[in-house]
Amino acid sequence: MQEALAIEATGLEKSYGTLRVLDGVDLEVPRGSVLALLGPNGAGKTTTVRILATLARADAGRARVAGFDVVADRRQVRRHISLTGQYAAVDELQTGEENLRMMGRLAGLPGPAARRRAAELLARFDLTEAGPRPVKTWSGGMRRRLDLAAGLVGDPAVLFLDEPTTGLDLRSRQAVWQVVTGLAGSGVTVFLTTQYLEEADQLADRIVVLDGGRVVADGTPAELKEQVAGQRLDLELADAAAFDQVARRLDGRVVRSDPGRLTIGVATDGSAAQVRALLDEVDPARRAVDRFAVQRATLDDVFLALTGHPADRPDHEHEKEPAGV
Repeated sequence: MQEALAIEATGLEKSYGTLRVLDGVDLEVPRGSVLALLGPNGAGKTTTVRILATLARADAGRARVAGFDVVADRRQVRRHISLTGQYAAVDELQTGEENLRMMGRLAGLPGPAARRRAAELLARFDLTEAGPRPVKTWSGGMRRRLDLAAGLVGDPAVLFLDEPTTGLDLRSRQAVWQVVTGLAGSGVTVFLTTQYLEEADQLADRIVVLDGGRVVADGTPAELKEQVAGQRLDLELADAAAFDQVARRLDGRVVRSDPGRLTIGVATDGSAAQVRALLDEVDPARRAVDRFAVQRATLDDVFLALTGHPADRPDHEHEKEPAGV
């Protein structure tokens, strides 16, 4: 089994002073798969990536990436991975082709080989036409694709993507999603952190949810949704008093709540019998509920059920670590 794993971590612990960031994290990522690491801000996502990418050292535990120990074989790990952060790290004054050729030379490729690799990657990421233009004239989505291409110059076995589509519009994000899907299909292992839950749903073979430095869930998107609730009954309440009344009656069964919109979601199996029973239970007088709808459970429901609050959105403050780490 170990030979089939691109990433294996056992008992990772990390603290900064009195702040415990990771508290015994275990991970297994098969080769050629996409794993999405989710969690609220401060859950330990970035710290986990930094340890696996050899940028930080765990206080306890062990990890192997691409078959090499992240401490004992640090140089070998770095030769087999690539790390792309939240924002495109490309030289805007150079052309796209020049950026990739420069990365090729830094990776040790001879001049002709660097030119060939640059041309291959521009074609692979649908950037050939833009390649001769300065990057400062490119759109944000094109720059992000160039950044991903630059990370592949050295043909890594494992690609770490730390919130790769932050700040992009939907069309640009979807273009990046296509690229990531293609990478996994070609055998590259992708380790993704994201605050876009629909991104994890679209891309990930498996999802790991961190909360408080611990793994609180691990499974396919479908398994996690089924674990929380196969489907959800959404209730739109008549007024604030009705909202409070229904919330009290449902108590711990609520999987989604929006007081501003007077809506509450509760787990259901989707059957007519259970939906009728729930409506009779929460609104016996038939005056509290204005409208209702049955929806499939989403990763938002999973996130709320596991962490106790909705997912942070990308315009919020990102997880921070102490300076100098």
